[in-house]
Amino acid sequence: MGQRTTMTDTATVSHSFQAEVSELLHLMVHSVYSETDIFLRELISNASDACDKLRYEAIARPDLIGEGEPPQIRIIPNKAAGTLTIADSGIGMERQELIDHLGTIARSGTKAFVQKLAEAKDGTGLIGQFGVGFYSAFMVADRIVVISRRAGGSEVWTWTSSGGAGFEVAPASDEDAKRVARGTEIVLHLKDDARKYLEAYEIERIVTAYSDNIQFPIMLVPEEGEPRQINSASALWQRSKSELTSEDYSKAYKSIAHAFDEPAMTLHYRAEGRYSYAVLLFAPSTKPFDLFEPARKGKVKLYVRRVFITDDADLMPAYLRFIRGVIDSEDLPLNLSREMLQNNPQLAQIRKAVTTRVISELEQLADKDAENFDKIWDSFGAVIKEGLYEDFERRDKLLALSRFTTTSGERRSLKQYVEGLKENQTEIYFLVGDSIERLKSNPRLEAAKARGVEVLLLTDPVDAFWTSARLEFDGKPLKSLSQGDINFDPIPVTEPTPADEAQPAADEADTIALIKASLGDHVTDVKVSTRLTTSASCLVAGSHGPDRELERILSQQARGARTKPILEINLRHPLVVAVAKAAADKAKVDDLSFLLLEQAQILDGELPEDPAAFAARLNRLVLHGVAGP
Repeated sequence: MGQRTTMTDTATVSHSFQAEVSELLHLMVHSVYSETDIFLRELISNASDACDKLRYEAIARPDLIGEGEPPQIRIIPNKAAGTLTIADSGIGMERQELIDHLGTIARSGTKAFVQKLAEAKDGTGLIGQFGVGFYSAFMVADRIVVISRRAGGSEVWTWTSSGGAGFEVAPASDEDAKRVARGTEIVLHLKDDARKYLEAYEIERIVTAYSDNIQFPIMLVPEEGEPRQINSASALWQRSKSELTSEDYSKAYKSIAHAFDEPAMTLHYRAEGRYSYAVLLFAPSTKPFDLFEPARKGKVKLYVRRVFITDDADLMPAYLRFIRGVIDSEDLPLNLSREMLQNNPQLAQIRKAVTTRVISELEQLADKDAENFDKIWDSFGAVIKEGLYEDFERRDKLLALSRFTTTSGERRSLKQYVEGLKENQTEIYFLVGDSIERLKSNPRLEAAKARGVEVLLLTDPVDAFWTSARLEFDGKPLKSLSQGDINFDPIPVTEPTPADEAQPAADEADTIALIKASLGDHVTDVKVSTRLTTSASCLVAGSHGPDRELERILSQQARGARTKPILEINLRHPLVVAVAKAAADKAKVDDLSFLLLEQAQILDGELPEDPAAFAARLNRLVLHGVAGP
């Protein structure tokens, strides 16, 4: 954002939008959305936030409200002027706040959002997942005027834009300043095709659908007749479950979470005892854009006796940051400082109890409503698995809750895995990589396949971390197929023996000695593999230290060197047998040994250390085969 002209504070000053805002406005103006109703929901939500902030600041400074009207929201249609006004008597904005809040989007994922929005044929659901609601007004308005007075302030400012390159900020006229005693007034000059939003029944329909549970009165001020309240303005979470319907919960979810989807799980209860608090939480059914932002912040709002305090109280652990909703305490002090939020023992107890309840609810959902649980897992499973690494206390429950793609199917639980253990199988096997397709063709699976042993195929980045914790389920340790020694011998073979095993194996000691001599310090060791039945070689990590995939991720982040792998070989494979037969030809042994290493790297999705040398080596071996011995 840059300032185009420099004038005094008493004159109109023009500013340009932040680049992302300009791009976003272009998309809005050119109607990416087929459903434009959301603009009103977004502006009402912003007005509610302003009222919440006023009520919170007034705890310490009651004079901010004083004898003035209590916080409320007014919607004023004017057919003659073609304007729709959304006004609130909330906290209001000073001049710099108008510039900052309405000229920039301070979100790290903005560029990604704008890109997805541009690609979408119908972006109706995207704005609710991202929360850039004010700018949605440009879908229906070709000019917007914002007039605002900060609570307790004397100055009133006007922000004006037609959705082009920028906006103007100027002192408000005497008439506007007199009308706006506190808060913000947004005047939309509607486009011709949006004049339906001047009809009272249209406004009421949208408010009923999206904003009925806003905590402040929403007053419709018609051109004729008396103003009337058009929302219930009740703290739904304080009402009894028996009074509420699934439709009530759906509306509350969409209002509280700024969402468009339906909740996959709803949790509503009141805790009584040492601490009293009401809980209304939802698990979405679709993934929001900011799910993997580095801050990993939660979105559960903290209220104290129906007064909004903050949405930054970390009421859920980071691995449950997808949960949306409200926790309303009866016991916490209203004047909570940031330091008190971080160290308050009551909040710590509430956080612990609610986290336990959410996980319990997810367990029940998994048992009783697999369809909705699958929606949650498909969208947030990668996030929930962060808890396997971070939450030692609940690790067993989270492991039982987890679902996996395996060699036997999708969304498999470890309970199902254990029920299908093969004779003499004592471990749960897994393989970590970057794609299901590549894992399914990984040579490390061969011995497991030959015995019908199920293997977990893990492809989320977090999988490389939680599997390093050495977990077990039902007394069975989880074991990586790419780390340490594996012994499948006690498990009976169920598939026919590959033809390759019918031919004589190469001599173990001599072959390993030859390959070690060729590869030198390119590998840590060379061993005979119990994992392979048809492939020639594979790479594994040692029993101690990180698994192969975790080491790959860590080395990419730190740009550091990786430890050298262990090369495992299949003594019955013709390529390995050829090494033993070529013992007298040092150059050929070197070529074959490096080919064993480099093809194993390629099957792991890696490039050979020296691609040019690999190509030359492969050409020599091919030409030698074509020409004959």
